[in-house]
Amino acid sequence: MGEPEDQEREMFRQTLRRLVDREITPNVLEWERAGRIPRDLFSRLGELGFLGVRLSPEYGGAGRDFRYTATMVRELVRCGSIGVPVSILAHAEFATKVIDRSGTPEQKREFLGPAITGERVGALGVTEPGAGSDVAAIATRAARDGGDYVVSGSKTFITNATTCDWVTTAVRTGEPGHGGISILLIPADAPGFVRGRRLEKLGTHASDTGELSFEECRVPARNLLGPEGGGFRLIMEGFAGERLVLAVMCGAQMREMWEKARGYGLERQAFGRPILGFQAWRHRLADALATIEAAEALTERALDLSVRGERCEKEISMAKLFAAEAMVGIAHDCAQIFGGYGYMEEVPITRLYRDSLAFSIGAGTSEIMREIIAREAGLLPRTEGR
Repeated sequence: MGEPEDQEREMFRQTLRRLVDREITPNVLEWERAGRIPRDLFSRLGELGFLGVRLSPEYGGAGRDFRYTATMVRELVRCGSIGVPVSILAHAEFATKVIDRSGTPEQKREFLGPAITGERVGALGVTEPGAGSDVAAIATRAARDGGDYVVSGSKTFITNATTCDWVTTAVRTGEPGHGGISILLIPADAPGFVRGRRLEKLGTHASDTGELSFEECRVPARNLLGPEGGGFRLIMEGFAGERLVLAVMCGAQMREMWEKARGYGLERQAFGRPILGFQAWRHRLADALATIEAAEALTERALDLSVRGERCEKEISMAKLFAAEAMVGIAHDCAQIFGGYGYMEEVPITRLYRDSLAFSIGAGTSEIMREIIAREAGLLPRTEGR
């Protein structure tokens, strides 16, 4: 990586850090209580060029590589509310990058341009009440009717569900199985598009998560993304990016929790000495740091392979699996050092602790990550008829 690019990414990081410190961190408690981030934050991020980091310059994006996204994730995590980066990345990466890769020029003009400026907010609609990690089991159906698709079904656990302007939606246009899945770009003002309830979650409170339903929802056929029946491949390609984002986010969150625990442990007095004056606590945080460094190293390896365009499904899955599973223990130890304060909602470590529980589920559960690793490592025996 050349020095000018390093300098440019450092300027990018510093600009975002100032924004986080001045305009995001002071407001996170309010947004946590509201259950969403405000629309004008998307506008502000768009104004400063943070919503199109990896999107095509032709439509207003910056055309950068994944290292810029990783930098963005790490800086946003510093605000102390994981719901904030989750909502922003659901729009700026998950709902839009697939359009950037596979959309028509008309789709890119209609959806990418306004998404990059923050004028329109997107969501990714894959999970259903009966289908999560098993994407091939999606049941929401889209039937062709003249110049439209008529969509019937429902989605759940959708980030930005109650505020989005469109949903990049996985639908079934064919027979059961992965070959019958397509992607439709469904505007929120389409006839038959119904927003359901906002879901109350254990953590990531600032992330607007809800239900959607489609009641014979009419969508122009021109909103089909990629070929009919080609949606499963596009979703899987998108999941790789999501998983890498979450691995980076896990590492950044663990690092943030560890730094808070270290600072508190050096200052807080107990029995006449700082908490870290006790060997037991020094060793717990030493173990935690070793684990964080290992998670970051795995993630950096996956990130490097991804940026170089090499196959890295196994490496991304290992990074997400290790970081997501490790984070729960790190969060417990870091919160424990705060004693009673580690159970108070206004204390950042408490929010980070509860937010840590979602990462082993999002973008594919830990069990799915293990299965991907096993497959890619050649651990699946050949069976008769396979």
